[in-house]
Amino acid sequence: MKKNIFHILLSVLLSAGCSSDVSIPSDSISTKEQASIYPDYRDITIPPNIAPLNIQAKSEGTEFVISLEGKGGSLLASASEDGKIEFDSLEWRNLLKSNQGNELTVTLYALRNNKWVKHPSWSVNIAEEPIDRYLSYRLIEPSYELYRMLGLYQRDLSTFEQTAIYENNRQYQKEENHCVNCHTYQNWGSTGKSLFHVRAKHGGTVFLDGDKTYKVNMSCDSILSSTVYPSWHPSKNWIVFSSNLTGQAFHMMDKQKIEVLDYGSDLVFYDADANTLTNILKTKDTFETFPCWSPDGKRIYYCSASVPDITQHPDSTHSDYVLTHYDSLRYNIMSLPFDGQTRRFGTPRMEVNCDSLGKSASVPRISPDGRYMLFTLGNFGQFHIWHSSSDLYIKDLKDGRIFPLTATNSNDVDSYHTWSSNGRWIVFASRRDDGSYTRVYIAYFDQNGIAHKAFLLPQEDPEQNLLLMKSYNVPELSRKAVSVPAEKLKQIIYDDNAARRVTYRRP
Repeated sequence: MKKNIFHILLSVLLSAGCSSDVSIPSDSISTKEQASIYPDYRDITIPPNIAPLNIQAKSEGTEFVISLEGKGGSLLASASEDGKIEFDSLEWRNLLKSNQGNELTVTLYALRNNKWVKHPSWSVNIAEEPIDRYLSYRLIEPSYELYRMLGLYQRDLSTFEQTAIYENNRQYQKEENHCVNCHTYQNWGSTGKSLFHVRAKHGGTVFLDGDKTYKVNMSCDSILSSTVYPSWHPSKNWIVFSSNLTGQAFHMMDKQKIEVLDYGSDLVFYDADANTLTNILKTKDTFETFPCWSPDGKRIYYCSASVPDITQHPDSTHSDYVLTHYDSLRYNIMSLPFDGQTRRFGTPRMEVNCDSLGKSASVPRISPDGRYMLFTLGNFGQFHIWHSSSDLYIKDLKDGRIFPLTATNSNDVDSYHTWSSNGRWIVFASRRDDGSYTRVYIAYFDQNGIAHKAFLLPQEDPEQNLLLMKSYNVPELSRKAVSVPAEKLKQIIYDDNAARRVTYRRP
């Protein structure tokens, strides 16, 4: 026991000693030159429970010192010539806790030619409201043919801990080649219910429902295709899916590398308790995709493109028609009322006429209080993760205003997005760093409906986001972590004979 106490005290003393070794240079010379840092964590608002915002100083210098000053305390850290500044996690946590709801003043000092230079300070605001603790995402190489070395992962946003929910394989295996995608939670994981799809070999949809974990074969002759984009009812064991016929096309003379095409799509209703599937909307001349329940479960929002000319062509040539008209397909945002007693949907209502704006929408998401609809607008199509024109927009469902999130958007892709459970944080995927890889960005959404400057998901090594040769795909927040072991999920996925087969039910 005495030995354990000794080790604890020694650890605390060493930690304090390391911190006390750093001091603000007393003889520094102020400069008007803005500090060059990566990531750009200047003038942002952060959650009080976020992991340390470690940075790399890119300014000229052989040594660096950074100072974070607030009403509730301060923090110092230093770096050598590589410029990597990593904050002590305990000191960081204490700093955020003692300054919650207040502002930090951040100042970087650089040693140049044996003289210290003081760069202009910037601010970091610490919000009162926390962000949901866990963020899950798919990590995938930007390849288009092989499902190699990809998986679903979850990150503890209060630390740097990342764990695998499921990984498919470490190398290409033709006989076991499969993909995992489209994971989603009911009520941000508060009920322990979630799902994700498996494509190609061992295909099906994996459901995680408390202690029950199982795979469902969602194939059904009465629906257009397999189920794709899901939205879980906020309180019932019901999921609305889109059923899509999708494909890929490659640009030969365009900065955009690839086009993901929707050759047809409908909406379907799945009752997970009864294991039944029902068509909601099934039309050849209208494509419906990206469903989203309202928080009260009384309405479904979705994207819809009218394609009347496609009915003049045989089914076998529908893909050719879409290929030649892909850049003129525009999706509006619609909604359907829903009666939970009869399980019937009402008449479609236009929510955003994107076509009249010369734009196309994807991924409507309703804030937890039901006030705002967050969505992406691009110039055409619906898979905006590849469209540099894509930006995040809001519709105020109370007064009808539609506006871009100017402070949050960038000049490149800003797409797949989600709300935190308290409605104060937006997480989305962006290609703003290099135009090739999607990375996770977080933005504060205040009580006045204003979105603030976004910041990059913090990493222990500030260069990690640049060195990781994978894209972050479909970021989703949850209050709780997925607790089913990855090995158990693998057993369920690989056991094709145990998969439940869905039953079709007429509407």
